[in-house]
Amino acid sequence: MPEKDQVFKGKIKQTGIFDFKDFYSFTYDWLITEDYDVIEKTYNEKVLGESKDLEIEWDATRKISDYFKFNIKVRWKILGMKKTKVKKGDKEISMDTGQVELSFTAVLIKDYEGRWDDNPFSKFLRGVYDRYIIRHRINQYEIKLLRELDEFIAQCKSFLSIEGRR
Repeated sequence: MPEKDQVFKGKIKQTGIFDFKDFYSFTYDWLITEDYDVIEKTYNEKVLGESKDLEIEWDATRKISDYFKFNIKVRWKILGMKKTKVKKGDKEISMDTGQVELSFTAVLIKDYEGRWDDNPFSKFLRGVYDRYIIRHRINQYEIKLLRELDEFIAQCKSFLSIEGRR
């Protein structure tokens, strides 16, 4: 059974004007560009009169080696989203308004194929291998995953900030 180490958990929250379709595409494309395989596990939409609430859950994984995988989970919660008109120069464009909350979890997965799970002795050897032989490599991968997630969060914040200024 794979061993999972949570490296980071956090969220961003913003209330205001944004373009949901563009933001959704931007975040998905960013993960794909970084070689993650993205699976949309949940997409729930509740229509409440003129507004709607959305709950979306993504599970993005990237193979690093035969032993390691990066896993980023993104949970979207959008409340009170509705269409609004925004003036940009001489034109009036359609945007969305509401409260956007994205929760992020970064996990380093070790032995994702379960090769060391044949028997109790193999599990013991995997523990020795992880703690004493490749401890430095594990730390490097945790830092790399943390930096990637930090960049992803920064890009999301920038996108929402720029979109809100239209």
